[in-house]
Parts: sequence; C-alpha cells; structure tokens
Amino acid sequence: MSETTSTDVLRCVVVTPEETVLETEADFVALPLFDGELGVAKHHSPMIGRLGYGELRIRQGAETTRHYVEGGFVQVTDNVVSVLTNRAIKADSIDTTAAQQQLDSALGQTAAGDEQLAIRDRTVAQSRAQLRAARQSK
Repeated sequence: MSETTSTDVLRCVVVTPEETVLETEADFVALPLFDGELGVAKHHSPMIGRLGYGELRIRQGAETTRHYVEGGFVQVTDNVVSVLTNRAIKADSIDTTAAQQQLDSALGQTAAGDEQLAIRDRTVAQSRAQLRAARQSK
C-alpha cells in the first residue's frame, strides 16, 4: 500500500500570532514539550502536543538551527511539524543579559498568593529556558 498524501520530505513550520517565523525542510526536529522533549523524523505518527518553554532544534544535513519557543502547541501530520507558539526567537539572538536580569528579578520577588507564585514560576522557567537555548547556540 503506498501513501499518496504524505511527502518524503519533513517540513517544519513555526507560527506566532504575528507572523510565520520559519518554514523549512528538516531531517529531524526536536521540540520542548511541557513534560519532556519530543523528537520527530520523517514518517512520524500523527500527534498533537502541548509545548513548554525551551529550545526547538531543526537539523538539516550537518547544520542545526536553534530557536527558543515559549509554549503553545505542536501538530505532526503527513511529514509536517506545525509549531504554534506565543514567541519564537532564534537562539543566537537572545539577549542573555536581559534574560539573566529577568531571572534574578523573579527569584528575588516574594510571591503572596497562588496567582503571584504562578507568575513568578512561569517567569523563572521562561528565563532559564532562554538562557539554556542561548548557551546551546554558541
């Protein structure tokens, strides 16, 4: 039985509310899920997952490009990895000084109540993920 709906090329599309950040072919895509990491190669089973904060890696041949993504969703179907995220930044463009300042500020805050605690924890997670992605891109 032959598949006529899927192509033999893996594609990755990254979309934010403002723009399509990236649309490229890939050999392999690694994504940060909210509870771990997902690797996708050609002919991956269809799926939908919730993204966490972290590094999106796209390997094409010997070259790997890295982006920081900030939550959202991923859909894999017919050799297309569709990433819908609030924010996507090329990892080597991350302002590490600003991310470190944001982390230090969040860690220094006292949180009174569940809502403030959740905001502080989210800020800490985002800052740490940005710093990790920036370090990996060097």
